[in-house]
Amino acid sequence: MPDVLEDGLTLVLVGTAPSRISARARAYYANPSNKFWPTLAAVGLTPRQLAPHEYAELPRYGIGLTDVAKRHSGVDAALPAGAWAPHELRDKVRRYRPRLVAFTSKRGAAETLGVPTGRLPYGPQTQGLEGAELWVLPSTSPLGHTHFQLGPWEALAARVRELRAPGSAGRDTG
Repeated sequence: MPDVLEDGLTLVLVGTAPSRISARARAYYANPSNKFWPTLAAVGLTPRQLAPHEYAELPRYGIGLTDVAKRHSGVDAALPAGAWAPHELRDKVRRYRPRLVAFTSKRGAAETLGVPTGRLPYGPQTQGLEGAELWVLPSTSPLGHTHFQLGPWEALAARVRELRAPGSAGRDTG
């Protein structure tokens, strides 16, 4: 899956790796049971629910997409140990300088930060990532539906709106 990254983004959402369904469809979060696209619309990060094949439209809303395991696909538990490339993610964050980076699962955050998933609360984190404010969100994957919570996504959307407000500190993006 190609990165959806450019300068001036407010938010970059970081997944682990595309599912097999997404890899076949060549579209982010393409599994019809994945809550990603409905969640973005429900919390107001996008003005309507986008279809997976519209993923390249996200920068118009100040949002980018990438993954920690860019060269692999499948469920997190099935990814080989060498799949994770946190150094590449850090390079991208340094290069594009988004204001916020939010992991769409604890596993991706854990692999990047070197912290066990059990020590990562949902929501804003105390540490940043290469100058960006860092968040961890509940996974929208069908495998995680029993643990899904909309609250951290709503809090992230509120933070994005706050950063986009006229007069907010730093770059005005979005």
